Amino acid sequence: MTDDVQDSRRSFLKAGSALAAAAVAAPALAQAPAAPFLATSASDVLIPRGGQRRVVICGGGWGGLNAAKQLRLLAPDLEVVLLERNPVFFSCPMSNKWLVDVVDTSYLTHEYLAVSEKYGYRFVQTEILAVERDRKRVVTAAGHLDYDWLILSPGIRYAYEAWFGNDRRAAEATRARFPAAYVPNAEHFRLKQAIHDFQGGELVMTLPPPPQRCPPSPYERACLIAWLFKTKKIKGHITLLDHKDGIRPIGYGFRQAFEELYKDQITYVPNAQVKEVDPFNKAIRTAAGDFRFDHAILMAPHQAGDLAWKAGTIGRNPDGKPTGWSAVDPLYLHLKDDKDVYVIGDAVGFVSPQFAFYPKAGHVANRHAKIVARYIAERAAGREPKYILPDNLCYMMVTADPQLDIAVQFDYKVDDRGIIIQAQIDDNERRPELVAEDFGWARNMYQDMFG
Repeated sequence: MTDDVQDSRRSFLKAGSALAAAAVAAPALAQAPAAPFLATSASDVLIPRGGQRRVVICGGGWGGLNAAKQLRLLAPDLEVVLLERNPVFFSCPMSNKWLVDVVDTSYLTHEYLAVSEKYGYRFVQTEILAVERDRKRVVTAAGHLDYDWLILSPGIRYAYEAWFGNDRRAAEATRARFPAAYVPNAEHFRLKQAIHDFQGGELVMTLPPPPQRCPPSPYERACLIAWLFKTKKIKGHITLLDHKDGIRPIGYGFRQAFEELYKDQITYVPNAQVKEVDPFNKAIRTAAGDFRFDHAILMAPHQAGDLAWKAGTIGRNPDGKPTGWSAVDPLYLHLKDDKDVYVIGDAVGFVSPQFAFYPKAGHVANRHAKIVARYIAERAAGREPKYILPDNLCYMMVTADPQLDIAVQFDYKVDDRGIIIQAQIDDNERRPELVAEDFGWARNMYQDMFG
C-alpha cells in the first residue's frame, strides 16, 4: 500500500470516528435528560379526572382538614383532594400553653397522611400557585387539577405593608427577629426560643387592629409569658400595646388578671395605634407614645391569607379599595360571584352589620368546615341546602400554676330582617374547672379532625 493510499485511509478513518462521535453526542445536546418521576411542574396534570365529581380543598388548617373528613363522611361518592404546603399539622390553638411548656410539641402536631388514608381522601403536600376560577382549576408546584367545587381555607397573612409600605427589608427583619407567631409553625419555635432565652428587660407586644386572628389570645399570651417571668424570677416587663380602646373580649377577666396576678410584669396601654416600627433600632412609635424594647412580639395588621388574594376572593369597600377579606354570602359562605367556591375560617369577610366579622378562631373554622361540607353534600345530591350558623367558644389560661382559665362564648341567629345577630357571654371568673373544659374542648376538636 502506497503512502498516498495510507494517508487517505487514515483521513477516512479519522473523519469516520469524528462523525460517529458527533452522532452519539448530538442527541445529548439536542434534548435534556428526562426529569425524575417526582420532579413535576405546574404544567403537568397533578391528578387526572376520574368518574367522580371532585372537591378540592386548599389549606389544611382547622377548617380545611376537617372539611376533607366531613365530606368523605357526608358524600362518599365525591372525590376529595386536600392541598397543603406543610408536611405536618401544627395547631395555633393551645400554642400559648406550649410556649411556656404546659403542653409539649406532640400535643400540637399531627400527621396529614394517616388521617387522609383513614377516611379515603387524597392529601398532596404542595405549594398552591394560582386558582383559575374561570377554568375551575387549581395550579400547584406539582401540577394542576380541576374541580367541581372548591373550598378555600387560606388563614391569614400579616399586612406589613401598613407599617413599612414597600420596604421589604424592614418587613423581613421584623418577621425574622420579632415574630408574631400567629401563622404556624416556624415562627412559634423562634418565639419560644426567644422567650426562654430572655434574660430580662422590656418586652413589647403590639396587638393588630380588629379584625384579627383569635382576639383574646394576645392577652392570654401576655399572661402566660408574665407567669413564666414571675416563676423564673426573670426581671422582665411586658408592655401590651392595644389598638383598641379597651380589652375585649373577656375584658373584665383579663383586667383582673393583669392587676391581681401581674401588676409588676404587665402594663396595658389602650389606643396605641402603631405609627412607625423600627426593627433595627428596636423602637416603636404609637398614638399612645413612643416605646423602646429589648425584645418584641410585633403583630402587624391581619388580612386573609395569600391564597385568598390569588383566587380573586377579596371584597371591596364603597371606595373601591380592597377590604382585605373574602367577600362571601353571609349565610352560605360561597363567594358572592361564584357559588362553586367556598371560603371558610379566618379569611371570611363581613357577615353582619351588628358585629361585622365572625371571630377568627379555630372553633369557627371547625364549624365552617362542617357547614360547608354539608352544603356541598346537599348540592351533590341535587338538593338546595338550608343555611346553618356556627358558634364559637374560647378558653384562655391566665396562670399555669395553679392552672386557671377564663372563657367566652358566642352564639348566632338570624333576626326578622335576615341579619345574623351575635350574642356574647364572657366568663370572667378564673377557675380550674374551666381548664378541664379547655382541654376537653381541644380533645373534641382534634377528634373531629383526626379521630
